[in-house]
Amino acid sequence: MSRAYRTLLSTALLLALVVVSLGAYVRLSDAGLGCPDWPGCYGQLIGVPEQAHDVHAAQSAFPGKPVEAPKAWKEMIHRYAAGTLGLAIAALAVLAWRARARRRPWLEIALVGVVLIQALLGMLTVTKLLKPVIVTSHLLGGMSTLALLALLWLRERHPGRQPVSTPPGLRLLAAAALLAILVQIALGGWVSSNYAAAICADFPTCQGSWWPEMDTHHAFTLDRELGATASGALLPGAALTAIHWTHRLFAGLVLIVAGGLGLRLLTRAETRTCGRMLLAALGLQIGLGIANVLLQLPLPLAVAHNTGAALLLCATLAAVSRVFTRNEARGRFPAAGFPRRFQVVR
Repeated sequence: MSRAYRTLLSTALLLALVVVSLGAYVRLSDAGLGCPDWPGCYGQLIGVPEQAHDVHAAQSAFPGKPVEAPKAWKEMIHRYAAGTLGLAIAALAVLAWRARARRRPWLEIALVGVVLIQALLGMLTVTKLLKPVIVTSHLLGGMSTLALLALLWLRERHPGRQPVSTPPGLRLLAAAALLAILVQIALGGWVSSNYAAAICADFPTCQGSWWPEMDTHHAFTLDRELGATASGALLPGAALTAIHWTHRLFAGLVLIVAGGLGLRLLTRAETRTCGRMLLAALGLQIGLGIANVLLQLPLPLAVAHNTGAALLLCATLAAVSRVFTRNEARGRFPAAGFPRRFQVVR
């Protein structure tokens, strides 16, 4: 692909990481409803109401929604960044479509579809008043955008990479590690969207117990409002405990599976770099998770934990991509009676 495409792709990948981090910052600083409408803010597409007459007009148009300019700015900066990312992805799709004779543009087209779904989820996040299943889906959409961009970047970064001869067991372990991390990200999003991160203030136990009182039924009922059960009653603390403790227990599984993959990759020269990256990202994420519990969720660390999840996902994708590199030699066969250097490439 052209240099312009590669430059735009690298920019979009970095911007996607920024958007994921900004989304976490908006959510964790309780600014998700800083703007009661979408895509503008109190009817303004540019800026937020700050002048006295603008604030009065906004309060008249949205009664019962007091204007909080700092929170509104956080939300709008996130939207501007997400909108810029959407335009960059659209440009990538156009460039890829023009070069479709040389390479299939399906990943870029899929990215455009994900961005459109993300825009819809962003609107529903506001109009449905931070309904947990929508907020979590929005987070997963952001991670999916980042993952697809990372796959594109890896493909452009190493177009002619030599294949790796890997045993089936290593490939199975790589697939299991990726699946475990995806599930853990979804569980982390569910913790965040339900504001259950601070329900367990001790480590490694929760509320002084290895098996605290939990309400898994209400905890994992998807169709309900924030802070409420499906029937509209107040969500019990035991449900929040179940959400938090499930995320923490599954982190142990991720540590075993992804850590095992990283250690296996270290034993092979051609995958050693991927193994180091994976283990570093995994160690960072586990450390941030523990620090958030012990320090009672300070905002910078909480945002860093979300960013760490994105980096861990990218590191795992790099490892999986390396392990599953296609063996281009499968398409070769020797012409009978000729030396190897005259083999015909199908």
